[in-house]
Amino acid sequence: MQEKSVITRTVEAAGGVFAPGHLGELTRIVDFALVDAVLEETGTREKRLRLLPSRVVVYFVLALALFESCSYRATWAAMTASLTQLTLARPAVSSLSRARRRIGAAPLRRLFDVLAGPVGERGRPGVFWQGLRCVAVDGTHLHVPDDDQVTWRYPKRVGQALEFGYPLLRLVVLVECGTRALLAAAFGPEDEGELAYAHRLLDTLDDSMLLLADCGFDANRFLD
Repeated sequence: MQEKSVITRTVEAAGGVFAPGHLGELTRIVDFALVDAVLEETGTREKRLRLLPSRVVVYFVLALALFESCSYRATWAAMTASLTQLTLARPAVSSLSRARRRIGAAPLRRLFDVLAGPVGERGRPGVFWQGLRCVAVDGTHLHVPDDDQVTWRYPKRVGQALEFGYPLLRLVVLVECGTRALLAAAFGPEDEGELAYAHRLLDTLDDSMLLLADCGFDANRFLD
């Protein structure tokens, strides 16, 4: 019989009601101090300590992106799965929804602004060509909920007689080749073309970069 082995691990979590604010390796990049600073800067830190502090809600929204096929309840369960030795709140879906509305989009937008940018070092495959940092721009569509609170901004597609399908959001991003690090992003209703959103990303480019794009971005107005 082979010798048995035991795998152990240590999960570092904040204390008390802040404990669910933990996303494994992601927390090492988006650390507690950074999230707290962003909340302070955007004026979205809680006025009184709740069962769902603003810091935890930020990590919950990030987790929703990681577990995009999961419900609110399932996402919360994934965030707390390793914290079995702690007595934690099990918030209702309505509480999570209210907490998300409470902090709004400002801290997430600011967090993206702080973290977005090139990370590839010289010598890393695929990042540089002839001394220029290679970046690429492209777009995609994302489905959003078919709900009146959403469709006023993201309308459904309209045929000759009726609307159909889910509303679509158009997302255009600028990424660093070789690392896939996000440099900038723009999004909105899909009835605006990719070029309209790509124009919003141009300020991110500089003369140290080589931009790669498909034929959908070869319009004179964009290239000028």
